[in-house]
Amino acid sequence: MSAPGPAGLVIAHLSDLHLGAHDPDTVESVVADVAAVRPALTVVTGDCTMRARNRQFRQARHLIDRLPAPRLVVLGNHDVPLISVRRLVSPYRRYQVLIEPDLEPVVRLPGLTALGLATAPAWRWKSGRVSRRQSDAVVAVLAAAPLGDVRLLAVHHPPRATGLARVAGRGRLLSALAVARADLVLAGHTHVPASGTVRTAGTSHRLIEVVAGTATSRRTRGVGRSWTVIRIDEEAVHVEERHQSGAGWRTGPVHHWPRRT
Repeated sequence: MSAPGPAGLVIAHLSDLHLGAHDPDTVESVVADVAAVRPALTVVTGDCTMRARNRQFRQARHLIDRLPAPRLVVLGNHDVPLISVRRLVSPYRRYQVLIEPDLEPVVRLPGLTALGLATAPAWRWKSGRVSRRQSDAVVAVLAAAPLGDVRLLAVHHPPRATGLARVAGRGRLLSALAVARADLVLAGHTHVPASGTVRTAGTSHRLIEVVAGTATSRRTRGVGRSWTVIRIDEEAVHVEERHQSGAGWRTGPVHHWPRRT
C-alpha cells in the first residue's frame, strides 16, 4: 500500500461492548475519548450485547450512534440469542434490525477500503468460522480496492487464535487475505488487547492483526477496559491501546509495525 495523505489515517477500534453487562459511566467516558482522536473510521468488532436481547440492542444502538461516523460494525457470538427458538429461526434478526442490516458491510473512504464479516454462525456457540463464500468476498472487495488504499478486514474472532479459539476456515481466510493484499485485520472476542503480524503459509504476504479489548463491559479478564487507536502514516502502523484510568482514559502500550511495501 502506498502512503495515506500527509495527515495520515486514524481508525478507532472498539470491541466487546457487552451492553447489558456494562458500566454506565464507562459508556459516557469512552464516547468522549473516541471523539477526541477524530477518527476517519470507527470500527466495532462484535459482541455489542451480552445476551442479544432487545433492550441490550437498543442500548448498544444508542452508544454506537454517539461514536464518530462513518462506522463499520460486525456481528459477535454474543449478538446471537443464546438458547431460544429465535436462535434456530431468526438468529440475526434483532442484530440486523437494531444494529446493522448487512452482515458483510463495506465502507469505502479516500485511501481506505474496509470489509466486515460475520464470523459467528448460529450453529457455533463460541468459536468462529469463515466460509468459502466469505473468503471469496474478501478477494472480491479488497482486491478490487484502488491502488494505494489501506485494505482492512473487520471480524469478531482473531485469525491468529489457536486451540479451542481457532477459527474454522482460517487457512482459506489467510489465503484470501494474501490474494487481496490486505493490510489490516481488526478483531475482538478475547477481551485482551494485542497486535502482531500474520504471515500466510507459502506466501511472502504479511498483514497486521489488531485485537481490541473490551471497551465498556464488566468482563475484563484481568486487564481492565480498553479500546485501540490505529494511526497509519508513511512509515508505519502505530497501534495505541487506550486504557481506562479512573473516570478517564490514558495511553497504554503503543506498538509500531513497519508499513508493507
